[in-house]
This record gives sequence, structure tokens and C-alpha cells, in this order.
Amino acid sequence: MNRLFDPKADAIWDAEYVGSLENVVPGIVDAHMLQWNPRQTPWRAKGLARVRRLTPRLGDRAFTLLVSQSDREYVLTPSVIARAYETEQYVKDISDVPAVAGARIDTVILADSHWRAYAGDIDAIPDVEDEELSETRYAISLPFGRNGAPRLGGLIVHGDPRSPNFATQLDAQLDITPLVRAVRVLAARHPDPRIRDSTPVEGLVASAAALRGYGEAVRRGLVLEVFVYSHQLYDVISLAREYPQATIVVDHIGAPVGASARAAAVFPVRAPIGPNMRLWRERVVSLAAQPNVVMKLSGLALPALGYGHDTRGNIGSRETLAQMIGPLVGHMVSHFGSERLVFGSNYPLDRPNATMGMLVGALADVLATWGDDLTRRVFRDNALRVYSIDDDPSA
Repeated sequence: MNRLFDPKADAIWDAEYVGSLENVVPGIVDAHMLQWNPRQTPWRAKGLARVRRLTPRLGDRAFTLLVSQSDREYVLTPSVIARAYETEQYVKDISDVPAVAGARIDTVILADSHWRAYAGDIDAIPDVEDEELSETRYAISLPFGRNGAPRLGGLIVHGDPRSPNFATQLDAQLDITPLVRAVRVLAARHPDPRIRDSTPVEGLVASAAALRGYGEAVRRGLVLEVFVYSHQLYDVISLAREYPQATIVVDHIGAPVGASARAAAVFPVRAPIGPNMRLWRERVVSLAAQPNVVMKLSGLALPALGYGHDTRGNIGSRETLAQMIGPLVGHMVSHFGSERLVFGSNYPLDRPNATMGMLVGALADVLATWGDDLTRRVFRDNALRVYSIDDDPSA
């Protein structure tokens, strides 16, 4: 029997628990998934997709030649970014979740994908704002809510709060669809050149221009979403203090690069795991002290965490993944509690290392330590509240 969650107790994961969402969660909300089609969209990997289509036998070699090492380490396999990943593919990927975890995914929140705008400095791409709007139009054209697909509960759009057109751009996004719930800034930047940067700008989140610009999103009632690496988490604290009335969501558990015990196979010259993890743990504590910050339990099988190049991933099973993420999730439960954690699959970027059933099942096993109430909040209730989504999937 699951223990009740006690926010005053140390959150220590018990590996003996096996979680089931049956009769616990009426339906899972996947608060972070992605969709793209290189043939239709102004997407960063369009050139690679064309090479794979015309010369499929050279696809992996082209991947090596056309894509930087940091991008290769980020996705592991070229098929992840060189092929379309749309609703049909996602529905196939989530088909094992009910049998494995006892509940189906009935609602998704679609995050902005890695389109051409993220290939370099956003200021250097003259049509970036048109591309952002194109992505939103593409997203709402997808057949969510039909033929057994989950409903589309909301959109997380890309934006640059430094831009003088930021307010106008947000209004244009909201004019396209009221499903826009959040604006995300990809500010991840790492000193190791083999680890993928999403911006060439240091300290983007806490820059004076960005902090001013974020106010436009706050005035429109949007969630502020941020992707940074663990050593950048103090920048998010600055943002949270600047706008205490806003909800700040941090993606991918704060991205503790190299968290896996096998990380040396991927980043052999990175700093030792111990100091890296101490830094992450300390900054998670500081971040959690800001009551308006929510942590997204996404990217749990992201290659950058240290999972390697085995063709099946180096996780291999639900049990192994639970062993890997258990201490990380336990630390966040200790400090963020039951109401400021949300689940996201980060599919298909986590797909090379874990099936969807493995992801959901492993997290359910870990969360079972603290009881059904916390599990339901993480897999459903918190995402509905944070992103202002109706609780009725038929709505």
C-alpha cells in the first residue's frame, strides 16, 4: 500500500514500490511533447531530412557530416530529427502506456520544436517571427482529439523577450489560437562544446532586456517557460523574483548534464559526476524556495543526462530507468512538494533511450513511494492547473 505524502519528511525513493495509475489517474497529461514535419515546415533539420530521403543509405553518414557533435549527442540517432513526427507516430508510441501503467494519455501540451530559428542567434534570422507563427498554425492543424488521439490541451510557443516586437508577436500568436498557454525561451548554454547550446547568448534569461520583455507575456496571462542547464538555474531565480505573480516552468528537471552513472561514455572529459550533482541539488533547493516556480519532470531519458550510444539506449528497462531517476525525482519531491511538479515525455527526443511505457512506468514506480495523491497531481492535476486546461477531455 502506498504511503501518504508527508511534505515535512525526507523524500527518499523506495525501490520496492511498483506504481500503477489504474484508479489513480483518470487520464495522463503529457505536458511536453513535440511534433514536426521537415517537408512542410521551416525546420532546422530540413536539409538532413532531404538527404536521408534521396540517399537513405548515406543517411547516418550525412547526419555525421551535416550535424554538429553537440547536436548528435543531444538526439543520438538521426531518424529522430530527420523524419516527420506527427500525431500518427505519437499515437503509436503511447499505445503501450495503458497496459504498462494502467492509464492512457488523454491530453497533450505541445511544445515548440527545434525549428530553423534555433540554429543560431535568433537576431540573425530575419523571418524568425513568421516561422514562429507558421509553427503555431501547423500545430493546430494536427489531428489531435480525433481517431483515438489525445486532445490538444495547450501550446507552448517560442518567443524572444528581448525583441522589440515581442508584444506584437504574442498578440499574433493568441489571434491564431486561444490554446497558447505559455511562451518558452530556449536559453541553455554549456561550457563544454560537445553539449548542445540553444542560444549563443550568455545569461539570456536574466538579461535586462529579457527581464523587461517578459512583462508582456505576464500581462497576457501566459506561463513563462525556460530551458536552461543546471548551472544556469540561478538565472531563473532572478526571473521568478522579478515576476512573483507569474508561473515559471523549468523544463527537463533543470537539465543536470551527465547525471547518469554511465555518463562518462558520452562526455568523457566533463567534470566529475559528484560536483555536477551537488551543484544541481543545491540550485534545485534555491529554485524551489521561489513559490512561483514549477519543475517539469521531462527529459528523464534525454541523452544529455548521460545515457549512451547503445542501439537500444543504455537504459534497457523500466526498472533500470527508475533506478536512474529515483534519486533525482526524490530530491525534487523533497523541495517542490506535490503541487509544483508536472510530467512531460519530451517525445520523441527521449525515444532513443526509452519507450513511452518505460518513461511513464518508471516515473509511476518512483512516485508510488509517496502515495496516490502526489502521483495523480504529477501526472494530471498540476498540469491542468498550471496551463489552465479544462479537466474534461471532451471539452
